[in-house]
Amino acid sequence: MMSKTFKASVNNTFNFEIKNGDISNLDALKISESEYHIIEQNKSYKAEITRADFNKKSYDIKVNNNTYHINILNDLDTLIKDMGFAIGSAKHIESVEAPMPGLILEINVKTNQDVKEGDPLLILEAMKMENIITSPRDGIIKSISVNKGDAVEKKQLLIEFEA
Repeated sequence: MMSKTFKASVNNTFNFEIKNGDISNLDALKISESEYHIIEQNKSYKAEITRADFNKKSYDIKVNNNTYHINILNDLDTLIKDMGFAIGSAKHIESVEAPMPGLILEINVKTNQDVKEGDPLLILEAMKMENIITSPRDGIIKSISVNKGDAVEKKQLLIEFEA
């Protein structure tokens, strides 16, 4: 089971680790749908959520008239980022590498094929599980470096995109 620890990045500069207990110990009173009154170390703060993208876990929060851009990652998001499939870095990805050693069971794309972000590229069997490797971005397949039935090592090049 994944622990209830979250990593919060504020303005892409400050990083915090927040545990479930930290949240339940927060002295926050909901004033309206988007506004909160918070007391932290005997100081009073007015906080308002001015923009929320729940799917991307991205928020703009105004605290005492200062706006902060916050991204929240849970353990799974951190694992995905560590594997190289981070949201937001997709525009810069030129290739897909094997996230772990395994066996190529199926290849779902061809060279010069146009793919959309999230489209299944191939199936990698690892640790008796089938892992669908999806496209990290929209693009055109430049080359496929593996064949069905190939054993691959972690970080081995699988697919390259046109620049």
